[in-house]
Amino acid sequence: MLRQFFLFTALSMSTVAVAQDKAALDFGAREGVADVSLSPDGTKIAYIIPDKGQGSRLFTVDIANGGKSVPALSATGDPERLSYCEWVSNARLICLVSMVLREAGEPVSVSRLVAVNSDGTELKLVSMRQGYNAERFSYFGGSLIDLLPTEDGAVLLGREYVPEGRTGSLISKSDEGYGVDRVDTKTLAAKSVVRPTRLANEYISDGTGAVRIMGVMKTDAGYDSGVRRYVYRPAGQTGWQALSEYDNTTGTGFNPYAVDPVENAAYGFEKYEGRFALYKVKLDESLAKTLVFNRPDVDVDNLITLGRKKRVIGVSFATEKRQAVYFDPAFKKLGSSLSKALPNAALIHFGGMSADEQKLIVWAGSDTNPGQYYYFDKATNAVSPLFASRPELEGYKLAPVKAVNIKVGDGTLVPGYLTLPVGVEAKGLPAIIMPHGGPSSRDEWGFDWLA
Repeated sequence: MLRQFFLFTALSMSTVAVAQDKAALDFGAREGVADVSLSPDGTKIAYIIPDKGQGSRLFTVDIANGGKSVPALSATGDPERLSYCEWVSNARLICLVSMVLREAGEPVSVSRLVAVNSDGTELKLVSMRQGYNAERFSYFGGSLIDLLPTEDGAVLLGREYVPEGRTGSLISKSDEGYGVDRVDTKTLAAKSVVRPTRLANEYISDGTGAVRIMGVMKTDAGYDSGVRRYVYRPAGQTGWQALSEYDNTTGTGFNPYAVDPVENAAYGFEKYEGRFALYKVKLDESLAKTLVFNRPDVDVDNLITLGRKKRVIGVSFATEKRQAVYFDPAFKKLGSSLSKALPNAALIHFGGMSADEQKLIVWAGSDTNPGQYYYFDKATNAVSPLFASRPELEGYKLAPVKAVNIKVGDGTLVPGYLTLPVGVEAKGLPAIIMPHGGPSSRDEWGFDWLA
C-alpha cells in the first residue's frame, strides 16, 4: 500500500507539472497576429504571424472571395524580422524589415524597406542602395511618409543620402542628409520631392502627397541638443518657414504629429498647465494656435489617425483605463456601438480602413480578453471575426485587473494594477510587485500576459 501511495503521488505531481509547463508556454507565446492591414479596396487582408524562434511570416487573404491565406514573405528572426506591412495598391505591399547586428561588439539597429506582391512574387528592395564608395554605411532603410492614395503602387519615402566619391574619377554623389523621394515600388523609379537636408530627421505629409513639415535636429558643440526645430511649407509652396521648436528633454514647445489639408493646420502636442494637451496650428503666416483637447489630471498622449490619408479622428489618454475621444461623430457612434455589441470589448481600436472608408479592421479586448480582430462593413453593419490575438489562451479563465492606489510611507498614493488568481480568496496571498521606470511611462489597464 505504501508503494502504491507514493506512485499515485508521483503521477499527480507529474500531471500538475505538465499542466504548469503548458500554461507557461501558452501565456509566454508570442502574439498570434503581430500586424494586420487592409487593401485600398477593402477586399484583402495582410497579416503577420510568428514563426519558429523569432521568425515571422506574412500572409494575405482575399476575404471578398472567401479565399485561403497565401504566404507572401517570411523572415527567420536571425537576425531579420518583419515589423509591419502596408498595402501600396490592391496587389502590392511595402514591408519594414528590422534587425539587430553586432558592430565592434556593440548592438546596432538596422532597417530596410522591401515591396512584394500579395502572392509573394516580385520581391524588391525599396531602400536606397549604397555604392562601394559611400563615406559610411547607412543603418536606416527609410520611412514611409505618404501612401499616395490616388496613385497605384507609388509612395513617398524618407531616405538617407550618404555622399559617394571615387579617387581619380569625376563620378561622385554629393547629396547628404535626409530627404523625401517618390518611389514606384514596382519599377523602383525614384524622383526627389524634398532635397536631402543635413540634420533633418522627420517629415510630415498631408496624406495627399504634399510634404508640409520638416523636423531638423539642433546641435550643441556638434552633439544632439535634444531640441527639434520644425519648419513648414505654406499650401502650394515649396519654401520653408519657421513653425516651432520642441525640447525632448523638458517636453516644452509644440511637437507636430499630423497635417489636416482641409483645415490647413498641423495637429500636435504641447504642455498646458503642466500636462500635454492637443493643439492645432494654422500652417499660414498667422500660425494661429488653438487648444483642441486637454485633461487636468493626465497627459493627452495619443493622436488617433485612420485611413490611407492618416486623417485625424480623435485622441486618447489613460486614467485608470485608456479612453478615446473622437472628433468625428461617425466614429464616436461606431466606437460606442461596437464596444456594446462585441463580447468583452471594453477597449476598441480601429486599424486599417479601405480608401472609401466603408470597410475597417477593428480590434477589441479587455483585461480578461487578450484581443480579437474583426472585419467591419459599414454598408451592411456586418462584423466578422478574423483572428484572436492569443489563440493559445482560448479556454483559460483569465484574471480581472483592478486599478488600485497604494499608500506608501510618506502618505503618497502610488497608482498600480492588481491581478488576483482566479478562484482564490484574496486574503493573505503572497505578492509579486513589478515596478517600472517613470514618470514618462506607465502601466495601463488591460490584459497582461506576464501578470
